[in-house]
Amino acid sequence: MTTTLAHYINDQRVSRDDRYQDVYNPATGEVTGRVALASRQTVGEAVDAAQAAFAGWADTPPIRRARVLFEYLHLLRERKDDLARIIVAEHGKVFTDAQGE
Repeated sequence: MTTTLAHYINDQRVSRDDRYQDVYNPATGEVTGRVALASRQTVGEAVDAAQAAFAGWADTPPIRRARVLFEYLHLLRERKDDLARIIVAEHGKVFTDAQGE
């Protein structure tokens, strides 16, 4: 079973583009997924969304920003093995090396 990855813009998965690229496991050559290739319009929407979000982030007090980033760090650590498995499948690294990513 392969997974199709869409773009994530403005809290929504966006998959209106019709071009995709296969993702291969380099160790096996097996297709493990597909990723959407963005059109210029989709890239523009992502840039616009990021610019619009920046104002709110810039106005967020530093202590709140730090809390958000520490929560993100907590989630990364909590999902470390899951993320490492993805890196192994997509880049062919050994598991212990992938954990260091």
